[in-house]
Amino acid sequence: MMRQLVKRVVHRASSTSSLIHHRPSISILRSDFSTSSSPTPQIPPFDYEPRPYDGPSAEEVVEKRKKFLGPSLFHFYQKPLNIVEGKMQYLFDESGRRYLDAFAGIVTVSCGHCHPDILNAINEQSKLLQHATTIYLHHAIGDFAEALAAKMPGNLKVVYFVNSGSEANELAMMMARLYTGSLEMISLRNAYHGGSSNTIGLTALNTWKYPLPQGEIHHVVNPDPYRGVFGSDGSMYAKDVQDHIDYGTSGKVAGFIAETIQGVGGAVELAPGYLKSVYDIVRKAGGVCIADEVQTGFGRTGSHYWGFQTQDVVPDIVTMAKGIGNGLPLGAVVTTPEIASVLATKIQFNTFGGNPVCSAGGHAVLKVIDKERRQSHCAEVGSHLIQRLKDLQKRHDIIGDVRGRGLMVGIELVSDRKDKTPAKAETAVLFEQLRELGILVGKGGLHGNVFRIKPPMCFTKDDADFLVDALDYSISRL
Repeated sequence: MMRQLVKRVVHRASSTSSLIHHRPSISILRSDFSTSSSPTPQIPPFDYEPRPYDGPSAEEVVEKRKKFLGPSLFHFYQKPLNIVEGKMQYLFDESGRRYLDAFAGIVTVSCGHCHPDILNAINEQSKLLQHATTIYLHHAIGDFAEALAAKMPGNLKVVYFVNSGSEANELAMMMARLYTGSLEMISLRNAYHGGSSNTIGLTALNTWKYPLPQGEIHHVVNPDPYRGVFGSDGSMYAKDVQDHIDYGTSGKVAGFIAETIQGVGGAVELAPGYLKSVYDIVRKAGGVCIADEVQTGFGRTGSHYWGFQTQDVVPDIVTMAKGIGNGLPLGAVVTTPEIASVLATKIQFNTFGGNPVCSAGGHAVLKVIDKERRQSHCAEVGSHLIQRLKDLQKRHDIIGDVRGRGLMVGIELVSDRKDKTPAKAETAVLFEQLRELGILVGKGGLHGNVFRIKPPMCFTKDDADFLVDALDYSISRL
């Protein structure tokens, strides 16, 4: 049987990385799908015609990448896609074929590809002034900061604009160290907080870490309800943080940072009550609490605007990027006036942070999310998607776990439910099969065996049904 063949070649899976592309050796797994009488799922209708494309072919683009770009770059799929146009929740390749984008440019396109309101804000600002740094006055950065601060709870009212999530987390860590006078940071295992020379220390997935000094950073047990040693008992995981402070630090720490739902790590939602307990522990040890909202922010979880609100906490510092700009190179750090004041002792400056064009675009993103009620939409569509996936889980043993909130969903695939053995090779096969059916998903987790379903927030119930039907169809053909 095909499943037995897949199991025999698990060791030949393309990579344990959560994102790296598949090598051709995997193609043997797709060469003999069994015949199925069920109809092939069809992508929902969409009233849009892409422009004719006469640019470089996929092969030409690949050759240029190899010749002129760094060898660390990778691509999805055995036959890489040449994406040339996007509209809302869909992407188009060079032939004009439409794909359902269930990964949103790695959880970056929040409102939809080429959303007209956001494009208009960017274009209108570009006609007037593309760039002026904060050494001069311009209203766009202040307007955007005011609108963003209005979305924050408590005294989180001071905004620093940067260009990426890595940069935001690096600035947050620097703030924590300066404010507390301590160097020691605490992060979770399975976390991803960036790939810069400093944030790579906060990240705790070996596939993303170069062998560099990571500084005074400690990684505590991950409160993973599915794979964690304490199941869903948030208090036991919190006790590990206390033990680590008592036995692994001076007793004083600079800060603690966590994603509420780990993104690259495979859409792992932290155990209930965990952050509330840990924030108390960290603050008693003199540290500040940082919420990484790079992927969970701006209503994506449906139940709340910010991921940290699902754990009933208020951080001292919040970092954000990706969805804040709908594809613009934009990030932000929001904190309290007291913590922000530590940066005033020296010159702190960012050339492109708060650029007029990015500020206009980011402000438009906030307006679109409110105007189109995207948070409640994520709750409604996400609930429908998760329920359908859980129903699918009952019929397919390969689906070990379905988790997440709103439109931030993970599907963990295992070859053995009891031992939770990562189904690495099977995931690689299904990943390719979904692409052939017209669906682009992400992968996550240390072993790359979690499908990450994090589409633009205009994703519909029809899109969700198409995705689930396609996954059912593909699994049935293994």
